[in-house]
Amino acid sequence: MNDFDFEQSQSEKNEYDELWSEILQELETTISAVSFDVFIKSMKPLTVKDEKLVLMCETNANKAVIVKNYLKQINAAISKKFAHLSALIITSSEKDEFISKPDEFLDLVPSPPEQPVSSIFNSKYTFDNFVVGKSNQFVYAAARAVTENTGNSYNPLFIYGGVGLGKTHIMHAVGNYITKKRPELKVLYVTSERFMNELIDSIRSGNRDRSNSMNFRNRYRNIDILMVDDIQFIANKTSTQEEFFHTFNDLHDKGKQIIISSDRPPKEINPLEERLRSRFGWGLIADIQPPDFETRLAILQKKSLLQNYNISDEVLAYIAEQNDTNVRVLEENLTRVYFHSKLFEEPLTVELAGKVLKDSTGEANETLSIDVIIDTCCRYYKVTREEMFGKKKNKEIVYPRQMCIYLITEILSMPLASIGQIFGGRDHTTIMYARDKIAGELKNNPHIKTACQDIRNIIYKK
Repeated sequence: MNDFDFEQSQSEKNEYDELWSEILQELETTISAVSFDVFIKSMKPLTVKDEKLVLMCETNANKAVIVKNYLKQINAAISKKFAHLSALIITSSEKDEFISKPDEFLDLVPSPPEQPVSSIFNSKYTFDNFVVGKSNQFVYAAARAVTENTGNSYNPLFIYGGVGLGKTHIMHAVGNYITKKRPELKVLYVTSERFMNELIDSIRSGNRDRSNSMNFRNRYRNIDILMVDDIQFIANKTSTQEEFFHTFNDLHDKGKQIIISSDRPPKEINPLEERLRSRFGWGLIADIQPPDFETRLAILQKKSLLQNYNISDEVLAYIAEQNDTNVRVLEENLTRVYFHSKLFEEPLTVELAGKVLKDSTGEANETLSIDVIIDTCCRYYKVTREEMFGKKKNKEIVYPRQMCIYLITEILSMPLASIGQIFGGRDHTTIMYARDKIAGELKNNPHIKTACQDIRNIIYKK
């Protein structure tokens, strides 16, 4: 069976459908509902050929609209999930011709211009809004040195520290700085999970097209800076460690910069090949410690200024005292207190902050779990857990799902990626969208505000 024998097995069909389903989740947040339903959702994935995800639409008119107005967004969504792929749109009437002469269609797709293309970095994560204190000043100085002398200062730069202390922030700050100051450099930022998934995909598709394995290696070795987040997850992944070892060697030998983050130092990543552990120590290993009180207060002041929150230093100091191990939770607590004040029109005082933080992280939380919140939302909206975690996008399911996600993020201190895994493997950006959508509607929609308070009361058994 060749690449374009479309009498595929059911498992192959599911593979492409599942891939397209993940991309649709991303597109749904960037394209209007009407356009999404009419043009995007109606397309069907056909196959993958020469790093093109072939999507089939119904008519030439639809194809013209999609290519003209939405191809850029489709490719951006594909790139977030599967960085080596882009879209090729054909019509259902072109299917047979495409099967028999695929290369003619592929030849019609203009080759992208050869230019340095870097990963997209979060614009909020910059050196300017990274609050420097005793706990992180060494990492900050090392990161700044790397941006001024890539490949020569601290190569690799290995950053480690606990959850929510700013590792991802500092890596995005490096990326934002370099792509702005030196746009000719190719900067690639990935999580270790994405590196592993792309490797697996290249191996799987390489059984049909051997060039895919070469494309994977070219993608990771023809760059100037490689940034890998959460490297600890390659522990116990033999093939991933093998490929990363060769990628590391190739880049390092060429004098290219490597930046790695982890939640622990190399010596504590187990099982990890000793040759990788040794190479991680070739440059500089720097840790980020939990911030002291002064740094925590400065972080909250900075966050308040950037978000235009009008909060007194007295309240900020109280919030800073409640958490000393996780900057992310610290900022989430600030947001929670601020929006509670706005939502329920209560004065923003130390007493209010105490009440809100006790509800979310104090004694009541000892008996709370994510299952309690999910089950309460399911009962309230009369939906099943399968529907809550599933792929259905009708309003009767989507709205309860978004409310449930919002309440989990408000009540529990869980990473967005972890919540996404619970909700059917959704991307963290989808979780962010659901959270922010409900948070926005709470300000203006009294029905949503009432429902949210009702569910909270049930959860806390008030």
